[in-house]
Amino acid sequence: MRSLVCISVIAFVCSINNAVHGQLSSTFYSTSCPTALSVVKAAVKQAVASEKRMGASLVRLHFHDCFVNGCDGSVLLDDNSTFTGEKTAGPNNNSLRGFDVIDTIKTKVEAACSGVVSCADIVAIAARDSVVQLGGRTWTVLLGRRDSTTASLSTANTNLPSPASTLSALMTSFQAQNLSTKDLVALSGAHTIGQARCTTFRNRIYNDSNINASFATSVKANCPSTGGDDTLSPLDVLTPTTFDNKYYSNLKSQKGLFHSDQELFNGGSTDSRVTTYSNNQNTFFTDFAAAMVNMGNISPLTGTSGEIRTNCRKAN
Repeated sequence: MRSLVCISVIAFVCSINNAVHGQLSSTFYSTSCPTALSVVKAAVKQAVASEKRMGASLVRLHFHDCFVNGCDGSVLLDDNSTFTGEKTAGPNNNSLRGFDVIDTIKTKVEAACSGVVSCADIVAIAARDSVVQLGGRTWTVLLGRRDSTTASLSTANTNLPSPASTLSALMTSFQAQNLSTKDLVALSGAHTIGQARCTTFRNRIYNDSNINASFATSVKANCPSTGGDDTLSPLDVLTPTTFDNKYYSNLKSQKGLFHSDQELFNGGSTDSRVTTYSNNQNTFFTDFAAAMVNMGNISPLTGTSGEIRTNCRKAN
């Protein structure tokens, strides 16, 4: 009887270990590559110092990776003879940036610890470090993702929410990734940094009625009704290169650049949370950090799934 009990206990412990194995961990590289975090941090600091907009681009890269079959580095893959990658999908083409920065970071990390740190994890760390470099608060990034060997153009075209999305469509998109409405509003706060192309917000500034008139006029100066598709305007007109809560203040003043932005404060269920974040930056920072961790946990490849790419642009 005692031996049976011992066997049962051992089996129970093994089942727990198996359940825990493969999950993301804050200490994943503590032994295998203890300098990984500092190497990424230094490279991001240099990239953002050279161009502040790059911080926003690296945050967006993480978002566009995770919403397409999970946080697996698939967004970094170039087209090859087997598949067409995600870089030419509608939401990404001529818009998604930061690939060269990730390449540079990967080269430096490989020099420190060859074949250990995934491209997917580098993207997640770089997003956090970008926020910090632009004035936001840090958080603990959970690590241990592995890299996909393939990508999906069709899923990138389907899963990434459009700047023209309604609140209902945004909520549906986030719910499909097991993210809450709270996560949606908090993660949208990443639009407190960065810039957008005229083609993505032209319809809003010329046709929406829930827009501040003087704001619309000022943006039209840089975004004509025809042509100039690639001219840029800041997502946050108040502090475009500082990570803060001014994005939410803009929404309360009907100065959201995207239709999808203003949908968060347009008489709907998310108005109260926008007001909370507008009034309390600490609450926004706390919820944003939690939402980034939640997003970073979307269907990661772990354990023996996927691989650790040597070159982030192609499978080994």
